[in-house]
Amino acid sequence: MASQAPADTSNNQVSLHNKVALITGAGQGVGQGIALAMANAGARIAVAGRTLEKLQHTCDLIRERGAEAIAIQCNVMDDESLQHTVDKVVTHFGTIDILVNNAQEMCLGSLLELSDEQLDNGWRSGPRATFRLMKLCYPHLKNGGCIVNLASTAAKRWDSSGYGGYAAVKEAIRALTRAAACEWAHEGIRSNVILPLASSPGLQWWMDNNPEESQAFIRSLPMQRVGDCETDIGRFVATLCSDQCAYINGQNIAIDGGQAYL
Repeated sequence: MASQAPADTSNNQVSLHNKVALITGAGQGVGQGIALAMANAGARIAVAGRTLEKLQHTCDLIRERGAEAIAIQCNVMDDESLQHTVDKVVTHFGTIDILVNNAQEMCLGSLLELSDEQLDNGWRSGPRATFRLMKLCYPHLKNGGCIVNLASTAAKRWDSSGYGGYAAVKEAIRALTRAAACEWAHEGIRSNVILPLASSPGLQWWMDNNPEESQAFIRSLPMQRVGDCETDIGRFVATLCSDQCAYINGQNIAIDGGQAYL
């Protein structure tokens, strides 16, 4: 079950003291930013992902901040790998208090261009992996645990050309999260979705390969900038998982500087 060590909120700062967080896709980008922000708040971090070298780099950054971290190589599309990941976190730390489902294979392209394999990989790495990890972590999250799943505002674009597959899998994650929020809240588990816009490697790739569209996109943002993975996205997620947000459950929260209107 989720550990119940009282948080120190005497100075009104975000505290995740002694909490254990499992974060997928934490070798870079938004996942790494969330891991670093949670480490700053006192959490113990398990970072999971495909590339061990990247995960170890994230762990090094976390340890430089005085927090404990372990790296777990994990293929979120493989059930045995997910089970191994959860088992390893519980063996090392004793429990899991926070689950952040961030890993996701991109499945972009027009409907005629998008292959069955690409869409299937998007589904397996996104909604199915999210669903599986939520259930695996459920026994440990009872009595104070928190789930944060990552979705996207792609389905809210006025022109969804090229984004149909990606938007579909991300919308499925939103539906699963809402169900968990309704079904598990009485057991002390909060579940929320964030829809971030951040300077991740994925976004940078898109901007590099679509310079005209990306410039127009930046100009369309009310705040005229893309969010930082740690200071804009990670700090918010750390706060969301803290006692300061103990009544926030079942919400879809866009962290995008005002881009989307949900």
